[in-house]
Amino acid sequence: MSGTSSERISTLWQTRYRTPAPETLPDNAVLDLLMSHHSVRAYLPDALPEGTLQAGIAAASSAATSSNLQVWSVVAVENPETRARLAELCGGQKHIEVAPLFLAWIVDLARLERIAERAGMGHEALDYEEVFLMATLDSGIAAQNAVTAFESLGLGTVYIGGLRNHPEEVASLLSLPPRSVAVVGLCVGKPDPAAQNGHKPRLGQDVVLHRERYSTENEPEGIAAYDRIADDYQKEQGLTSRAWSETVAKRVDSFKGLSGRHVMRTVLHRLGFPLR
Repeated sequence: MSGTSSERISTLWQTRYRTPAPETLPDNAVLDLLMSHHSVRAYLPDALPEGTLQAGIAAASSAATSSNLQVWSVVAVENPETRARLAELCGGQKHIEVAPLFLAWIVDLARLERIAERAGMGHEALDYEEVFLMATLDSGIAAQNAVTAFESLGLGTVYIGGLRNHPEEVASLLSLPPRSVAVVGLCVGKPDPAAQNGHKPRLGQDVVLHRERYSTENEPEGIAAYDRIADDYQKEQGLTSRAWSETVAKRVDSFKGLSGRHVMRTVLHRLGFPLR
């Protein structure tokens, strides 16, 4: 590994963790791309180059899928009026309006239902929580493949969990059939170079990496260290000083931190998911 490559991966490690990098780390273009990721919420309104959407979805289709069931779909939204309505449903997130492409990733059990019915067979398995869980996981894996593809083309992305704030309204807007639901959104566009944020540091591997057995031995010290690192980042970005651990504790203290999504199971029932 060349000196330049070594310096590059070490810099990316330090950017992500704010700690010294191990002496030896592998490096290649894919690792560089993944470790350089950051959410982009400021976009130029420029249309994407021809073929960009198709290439991103091809990358998504190349992701692993349980038993090759392929239980996700994606709705590409470019119409400004539709994006404006989605921005409203997602809590007023203006970047949904500005980014030229918005992708709604769909848990799509409706397709398997139609296939079974055309074959003259039942579809009892689709009623169970396991299938919904598997489809949600597959959708996320596919979406992340697309993110990597878009970022390799110099584009920016940001996931939109607010798409679950009003799942029934989103389903109606996107004409989703029963047994399908939008689980996450994704803005895609050319980053505005005049308004870019930094690379947010993450919890250290002493907290998230467990070897052979799950252990919390190093967790208190690791989280305390991360609180300091995350607060430094807040200050660098001109944001309010805060301790990450206190912020997430407040988030989970009450169902109110779910932004109305605490009724998701009931809503999923109405959207055609029995979840037995």
